[in-house]
Amino acid sequence: MDGDPAVEPELDSFSLFLPLPYRVALILVLGVWAWGSNLHYLALIKIDVPALIRYPSRSSPTHSPHHFSTYRLATLLTLPLLASLLLFWTVTHGSASLVLSWEVLPNLYLLLLLISFLLPIQALSRTGRYRFLSTLKRISIGGIAETQDGKFGDILAADVLTSYAKVLGDLFIALCMFVKPRVSSTARPERGCGGSFMVPLIISVPSLIRLRQCLIEFMRVRKSRERIDEITGQGWGGQHLANALKYSSALPVIILSALQRGYDPTKIGMSETGLYRLWLFFVFVNSFYSFYWDVAKDWDLSLFSSERNNPEHPWGLRRHRYFHAEMIYYVAIVVDLLLRCTWSFKLSPHLDHFNDLEGGIFLMELLEIFRRWIWIFFRIETEWVRNNRRPAPDDILLGDFNGKIDDD
Repeated sequence: MDGDPAVEPELDSFSLFLPLPYRVALILVLGVWAWGSNLHYLALIKIDVPALIRYPSRSSPTHSPHHFSTYRLATLLTLPLLASLLLFWTVTHGSASLVLSWEVLPNLYLLLLLISFLLPIQALSRTGRYRFLSTLKRISIGGIAETQDGKFGDILAADVLTSYAKVLGDLFIALCMFVKPRVSSTARPERGCGGSFMVPLIISVPSLIRLRQCLIEFMRVRKSRERIDEITGQGWGGQHLANALKYSSALPVIILSALQRGYDPTKIGMSETGLYRLWLFFVFVNSFYSFYWDVAKDWDLSLFSSERNNPEHPWGLRRHRYFHAEMIYYVAIVVDLLLRCTWSFKLSPHLDHFNDLEGGIFLMELLEIFRRWIWIFFRIETEWVRNNRRPAPDDILLGDFNGKIDDD
């Protein structure tokens, strides 16, 4: 609003039903439920996730399992969210003016959500919350722990942040609109709030965090290297640079999107069509490079290597697997490909110009959380295989990851 041509003064039907602050809150709470289900299923198939991320194990078998504590936290976050939503719908009953007036309700819940992660209450899974906050503090500047101190947990958390990039942008927009005079945070989202490049900058932060982590890992390998791995030739840390390139490939997508939103031919020196084509090229590069990395590196599947036809394992997979149904792996590959491509397009702030996309943007954010939820199952299963299966000498695929290097 306030003269932003990308925002109309009327509320669309989706924003009347679910204003931006509630969308952010809902996705954050769903993330807690998703993590609980990750822990639950992986525990059922005997994968010790706490051991992988160096989280303290239960001191007594009578203590509740980790996934139960996560579910309890998710429940305690969900109940006030549902109560707030029901109250909001009751007092606004679809009236645009009332939706704008009652912005205090969703913002109070966001405040409650923040406080819930800070309160020293054991019933709210205090140890887990504080561990998450300490991890978030470390990775917020691109830091990463040593392997024995929980490096894998830092990598998981930072990768999850990349999936929440758009949500973080929406959170900033909601808060910006809340403090801005004569603007309601429950109005149609003002994507230019805070300046033309503030939201793109926030969206790019998770990718920058992972980029710095990869560079730190590369420098660690360079400092500690005693010899080049005779099998792979990767002992000099090249895969960390390749991984850094993957995260850096998201930055042109975000930057070019911002330039298209505020297109000015006198400053850019390129036609709008040329700018769009350049953006589309980087979308393609980021999407398919990320998909390749998910399958070949994060999941150690042989789909893109000569090992895919190895008779010792199903086509395109690997020898050691904890998910016994082969089809699960193939379904995960297809879903990851489809959602990788779709999500890259939704990183674009300039798509928010279109009035019918508020519901679509929310759907794409949910689908990206769904994709990341699937990715976590396979990423953790892969790490468990790397740590607990000694590959045969001729197993070149898993031999790349037998403890000499880490290609995250």
